[in-house]
Parts: sequence; C-alpha cells; structure tokens
Amino acid sequence: MTLPRQSIRVLYSFPNKLGASRICYTAWEQVRGIVAAGAQVILYTGALVREVPESVEVHTTLSRVNIQIPYRLIGNLRALALHDWIVSRQLPKLKDRIDVVHVWPSGALRTIQAARRLGIPTVLERPNADTRFALEAVDAERQRIGVESPHYDYRPRESNVLLEEAEFGACDYLLCASDFSVKTFTDRGYPASKIVRHRYGFDDTKYFPLPENRKQPRKFTALYVGVDAVRKGLHLALEAWLSSPASKDGLFRIAGDVQEEFKKKFATYLAHPSVEQLGMRSDIPQLMQNSDILILPTIEEGFALVCAEAIGAGCVPLASTACTEMCQHGVNALVHNVGDVETLRRQIAQVYSDPGFLAQLRSGAIATRSEWTWRKAGDHLVAAYAQALAAYAERETIAVASS
Repeated sequence: MTLPRQSIRVLYSFPNKLGASRICYTAWEQVRGIVAAGAQVILYTGALVREVPESVEVHTTLSRVNIQIPYRLIGNLRALALHDWIVSRQLPKLKDRIDVVHVWPSGALRTIQAARRLGIPTVLERPNADTRFALEAVDAERQRIGVESPHYDYRPRESNVLLEEAEFGACDYLLCASDFSVKTFTDRGYPASKIVRHRYGFDDTKYFPLPENRKQPRKFTALYVGVDAVRKGLHLALEAWLSSPASKDGLFRIAGDVQEEFKKKFATYLAHPSVEQLGMRSDIPQLMQNSDILILPTIEEGFALVCAEAIGAGCVPLASTACTEMCQHGVNALVHNVGDVETLRRQIAQVYSDPGFLAQLRSGAIATRSEWTWRKAGDHLVAAYAQALAAYAERETIAVASS
C-alpha cells in the first residue's frame, strides 16, 4: 500500500468515551493507528479513558480535569448532540489546520454541515451496516425465533434512525470496513462513489497463536465470543453445534452474557452437557488460543472484530458471509451464507472429523494474521483519507469547470 508523501491533517471527532469498550476501543485503536501511519491528529472526544500518542492534540468536550458530565444524567443522545455542537463551533478556528474531518454516527450532523461550509471534506465512520437494514434484518430474525427483545442491540427510536440517515446523506464519504456493509448502503441507493473502504484489526500483542507442541490434549473445542444479541446468531451457532457429531464428546463454550429471555427460550440447548456458559470474560485471547474453532453465524455486521482476533490467535473462524473480509473460505476459515444452519453444521462436522484439514486452516490463519493488525488498519485508514481527498478535489474541480 502506497501512503501519501505529505502527512494528512485529521480532525478526529468521537462523541463517546475514547478508549472504553466496544466502539470506544475501536476508535482509540484508530487514533493510535493513523498516528503511527504518519497522520497529524486533532482529537475531539467526549472523554478520554486511555492515553493517546503524545503528538495528538486532545480536546475533551464532556469532561474537564477530574470532572465529567455523566452521559446518563443528560441522556446519551443529548450528550452526543452537545459534543457535535461544540466541535462544529470550533471548526472555523481550525480550518487552516485540517485536511479532512473524521466523524462518528449520531454525533456528527452539525460538524458535517460546518465542514461543508468551510470546504473541508468529511468521512463518516460506519462501524455497522446501514442502520435501517440492520434494524429490519434483526427484527425479522427476532420474530422468526419468537423472542421479544433483540438483546443489547438495535432498539433506537425512529428519530435517531432519521438522524443517522441525515448524516449519511450530508457527509462527503462513508467509511465502510466490509463488503457486506458497503452492499447494505448501495442497495439503499447510495452511490458507490460515496463509499471509501478501510478496515479494523486486532491487537497482536494480545492475540497470538501458541506453538503446537505447547498444547495439552483436550476435547475438540468450539468458542462463541459475544452476548446473545439476535444479530450475532448465538441461537444459530447452538443449533448447528448440537446437530453435529462434535457435540457428542466436544465442548462448546460461550464467553459473554446470556439474558433470561434467551435462557428460557433456548433452555434445552444451553442445558446440553457439551455446552458451557462462561459469562463475561477478560481472558478472551487465552480462550481463543485453547479453542479449535470460533463460531460466528452473524446476521448483520460492520466488521467482525472477533474473527480478526481469532485468526490472530490461530483459532479457525466458522463465520457467515457477513464476516468475509478476513475470513477466506478454505484458506483460514470456513464461510456459510447468513442463516444457513445446515451448511454450518456440516462445516463443524468436517473440522471435527478431519484434524488434518483443521490444521491446514489453522496454518492459513497464522499465515494471514499479519494483514489484520491494528497497525495495518491505521495504514489503510490513512490511505482511505488520501483517496477521499483526491476524489473530493476532483469533484470540486469538475464543479468549478461546470459553473
């Protein structure tokens, strides 16, 4: 990958707590990655939970020294809106120090509009697929399996969906980390020219394979990492596992919270002697190192971080087509169509009954792991900025020539 010779100057706007869990961790890794790739960064974030490189100019919008505005006190959406308003007001003072503005959903519309008035291109992070697609896909599956709650994800109000859709339309470019995510936008009518690709990654200081000779004899072990959110497909993973021969003497481990409705609905699955509920765990790298496969039959995904982590740890993913960025079928993973439990069952049976094939896939995972680190992701994101800047400049040139 060829990076731009001149350092790109980025205003990175993240309305939540940079460095906390989930997307907050992703954003923190992004900031570190683009700095390592040579970008100059001015960071505006609601609060800073972990340190960032010294070269980053940091501004917190919802916290001051030893004082933080509780998001729950004023409401999460109001907190995001306040962050957005503050950043938008600061942009005119910074316009000569910025090449591109990188924003995150639900806290970006005013900032995007301010940047447009100033002639600064904007890229909007899409950690998931198109919001309305995700809502519809999850709701359809929720109704199919007969549960009331989607569990953890996708319960936003229509007003928030409309806000995100306004951001989609207003930004210059959507930053999508997967082909699956891109398709959900192009299927909704967004032009391909509005989409710029990048990727996420894994921490290779935590996720790495153990040497084969260090492994102790153990049962064939499958791992699921995540909560029981309908979109993640734990119910599909359990169905496929329990209908496979691996469930007779193997072990299926669930690392993540399972709510009461799911426990009642799938009590028979969870009570099977091959299924072990671990609850929330802090030792995911070690669990992956000591598992043969990771099962993730996700229904909707922006980028399957857990698959990248599994590949990093030498654990072979069996994942749906929503997770195909790093999962190469027959090379370092096995892939099935979304919702295809029968194919997933056959794939579990195949790697269970053929240790040589499983070893081949594990070797493929180890051989490809270096392409999916957070450092590589930073390189790709800086290249995505360069692509967006070039496209924006070309568009502006055409507009001037046409006027």
